[in-house]
Amino acid sequence: MFRSFIQVFALLCGTSFLVMASGLHGLLLPLRGGAEGFSTTSLGLLGTAWAGGFITSCLLAPRLVRRVGHVRAFSAFASIAAIVALLTGILVDSTAWIVLRALTGFAMAGSYMVIESWLNERATNANRGQIFGLYMVVNFGSITVGQMMIGFGDVHTGTFFMLSGILFCLALIPTAISTASSPKPLTEVQLDLKALYRNSPVAFLGCILIGIANGAFGTLGAVYGAETGISTTEIALMMSASVMGGALMQIPVGRMSDRTDRRYVLAIVGGAAAAIGLLIFLIAPHHAYAILAMTAIYGGLAYTLYPVAVAHANDFSDQQSFVKVTSGLLLLYGFGTMIGPILGAWAMESIAPEGLFAITALAHISIMTHAIIRSRMRAPVPIELRDNFQTVHSERATPEGVRLDPRAETLPE
Repeated sequence: MFRSFIQVFALLCGTSFLVMASGLHGLLLPLRGGAEGFSTTSLGLLGTAWAGGFITSCLLAPRLVRRVGHVRAFSAFASIAAIVALLTGILVDSTAWIVLRALTGFAMAGSYMVIESWLNERATNANRGQIFGLYMVVNFGSITVGQMMIGFGDVHTGTFFMLSGILFCLALIPTAISTASSPKPLTEVQLDLKALYRNSPVAFLGCILIGIANGAFGTLGAVYGAETGISTTEIALMMSASVMGGALMQIPVGRMSDRTDRRYVLAIVGGAAAAIGLLIFLIAPHHAYAILAMTAIYGGLAYTLYPVAVAHANDFSDQQSFVKVTSGLLLLYGFGTMIGPILGAWAMESIAPEGLFAITALAHISIMTHAIIRSRMRAPVPIELRDNFQTVHSERATPEGVRLDPRAETLPE
């Protein structure tokens, strides 16, 4: 494992700075926007814009990289992200931020795809699982560090905007000085909705609904925290705890899904996530410890649903179709994350800050209901014929990251 780490050290360093900057900037914007009096709808549109830019980049970035090369493309993407981070500190305006946030989503997806294509080039059948695992650890750890930085300063100043820009620039250095040869061209995404639905109706609808719930909470969770009156540090801890809870719970939930019908797991975990969401909505906690505990449990449930849905879909597809199926589901998830923040903002403005969790609960109840109905209409794949569950970080997954997954088809050595 150490040897695998040395081989990709520069790329993982660049990833760390990139994700750290993204985590810091992504949490800073709703907190500063809320302090500036931006409407909840405007703050929700930040998430919608980011998701739209991210999906667009997944579709267009391969052409850009093919034209100018990996190093130049990555430099352009990271530079755009740095410029946007600095501009959001200068142009404190909701409309400007929405437009700039779309550019950030575009730049981030492109950056991830270039790094992941490099990692794919370094991965072999023997070390692919180790490299993928290291990449996931770096992602989860770096976003937590980036979010927690917000507790060590004042969001009303320009310091964090400048720090985000610095971190984005630091991401350039390891990649720019790396001696690794340029990898193969990026894979272009093909979205076949009919084939995806025929393969797995549960995963098709489930990924959209999971995207709605995760997009709503990921974008507006900080706004909810601010409106309940907890401190900035506690908000950062709340968002980080939900992400880490999801990372830790993927292991036991994944093992459970390997041993039983994954649709039952989706129904159970989705129902539990709906229950905790409804509990937050109904009791409206305002004590910091209660909010932290409940949102950590919520994240531990909500962020495990996407990889289970992907695993279920791939149970019904052959290995050659893994990348196509998983990439398609990823785009469906992205479409959901565009819708979620809008619905969440509407509920928060129309009902109460806790209305955010009414939207997530509705999405999770729908997942549970649909999974139960479909489990009566189609037999599960026998356990011995299934692929093993794999941890996935859905918030920053790209089609190139799908190719890095150990379940993807690999060439004979």
